[in-house]
Amino acid sequence: MDKRNALRAGAVCATVTLMMLLSSPAMALTRDDGDDPGTGLSVGQTVGLYVLIPLAAFAIIAGLAALPYGKKKK
Repeated sequence: MDKRNALRAGAVCATVTLMMLLSSPAMALTRDDGDDPGTGLSVGQTVGLYVLIPLAAFAIIAGLAALPYGKKKK
């Protein structure tokens, strides 16, 4: 009985994945009314936006969280 359920679950997952892959990209080729994309980002802007800003935010938050534990009195 477990083999049958596993086969059924695999078939459902494969079908859903196939349907998602076949339907989504085709819709991206047509433009919607009112769609006005801006200019693309340069490499420097992309790296800054998606790499440097999150790293800086992590460092600031980690630093603020570590402040109470920084100096211990002897």
